[in-house]
Amino acid sequence: MYSFSSSVSAIPLYNKNGCSSSITTFKKLSFTTCCSYKLKKLSLSINNPCYNNNNINIMSKCLKSIATFPLLIHTLLCFLLFPQPLLSHDISGFVRLPARPTIITPHQLSESEPQQVHISLVGRDKMRVSWITEGKHTKSVVEYGTKSGEYSKKATGKHTSYQYFFYNSGRIHNAVIGPLEPSTTYFYRCGGSGPEFSFKTPPPKLPIEFVIVGDLGQTEWTASTLKHVDSSDYDVFLLPGDLSYADTQQPLWDSFGRLVQPYASKRPWMVTEGNHEMEIFPIIYPHGFKAYNARWAMPFQESGSTSNLYYSFEVASTHVIMLGSYTDFDAQSEQYTWLQNDLANIDRSKTPWVIVLLHAPWYNTNEAHQGEGESMRKVMEDLLYQARVDLVFAGHVHAYERFTRIYDNKADSCGPIYVTVGDGGNREGLALNFKSPPSPLSLYREPSFGHGRLKIVDETRAYWSWHRNNDTDAVIADGVWIESLSRSKACSGRPDQKVVHEEL
Repeated sequence: MYSFSSSVSAIPLYNKNGCSSSITTFKKLSFTTCCSYKLKKLSLSINNPCYNNNNINIMSKCLKSIATFPLLIHTLLCFLLFPQPLLSHDISGFVRLPARPTIITPHQLSESEPQQVHISLVGRDKMRVSWITEGKHTKSVVEYGTKSGEYSKKATGKHTSYQYFFYNSGRIHNAVIGPLEPSTTYFYRCGGSGPEFSFKTPPPKLPIEFVIVGDLGQTEWTASTLKHVDSSDYDVFLLPGDLSYADTQQPLWDSFGRLVQPYASKRPWMVTEGNHEMEIFPIIYPHGFKAYNARWAMPFQESGSTSNLYYSFEVASTHVIMLGSYTDFDAQSEQYTWLQNDLANIDRSKTPWVIVLLHAPWYNTNEAHQGEGESMRKVMEDLLYQARVDLVFAGHVHAYERFTRIYDNKADSCGPIYVTVGDGGNREGLALNFKSPPSPLSLYREPSFGHGRLKIVDETRAYWSWHRNNDTDAVIADGVWIESLSRSKACSGRPDQKVVHEEL
């Protein structure tokens, strides 16, 4: 595997905010169209931030002639011919502050030593353990038990690997362990040796607490957010896209895995993709998500999905749906059909809470990324409304914003509450500018880093709180009690019997 030299890590790469919007303003295709990044790290600039889910990815038009160029040649040409400005902006005039350097988390263990260990839920009583080794003779085995140092059970899994240009990944191991008892601490080790890890399984019934934060990256801000998250107990970590901000630089995936291992190895991390996971290169890697799908396997098959980019799971009377903003979502798509079936099969008498996560927000009053989730909203919003989804969480916009219950751009007491939590700490910085005057539908908005917590108390009540990063403390800046729509008498009738108020 590649290691990062100091000369490379000292000049990190930052992408252009609102790249897809900026692309649409060019009069004609040029090299600038292909170079959506400032060269602050030796990197290929063509990947997911240039994808706009309202428009086609026009990258392929300018790359066919250079698709086989080495990474360095293409990046240097971009830099020399079309240097980028110090501050990036989109067509709305939004200006993002200079970015924060990426922190590289090194690997200093032996080749056979497990690294980047993380766990994820599989069904109601199993857990997937994922890790990477650099050696070629390590086994995909997890030993586990309820006492430290005593591993009474063992599960054997499989391993995979992938290549991205000149980068070759290590062995990516996945093993599913279980059945497991709820609310129980298990101790485990990977590959038959190495350090011991532990995790606690979620409870079998309410209450349950989720941590929700998007657009993490790997900066000092990220480290602060994760430290604040870890300061209080929780059951499941939910991430609505934009994990490592590797942006084709595969060693950054490894660095991210090592950064989050202390947290992701002891609580299940359930993630969905963002634009920074795409890593598309026309002709060579036209479908994208190569690293994401290999490294972050989610339980899509268990929920009837055909893609790791969207899936659902149930835990403690809560149905969680992870949608894909950057794969097909039109009414004829597999994702749309899957979502229809998934929502139809929820028994709200047994599962009173339904929450949805996706990356590009459907409602947004920030100047950044305006309208990028609109086409998906128009197609899928009716499905969520008819199913009485309680909350929809998104990332992408690097700020916090909470809306009232909404349906079709109007306040609606039977619609979901929409929350943007793209404030995990990524290197691009905060989206500081909100539209003025504020919409009456937007109840709280703030451009600060932090994380959210959803504590579902019982079948009727949940408490949502947003915790601002404030030096050494995570300050509760916003909080609200929420009633489940499945228990609301006003919303128990036909979906078209809605209460309409203000327009967005």
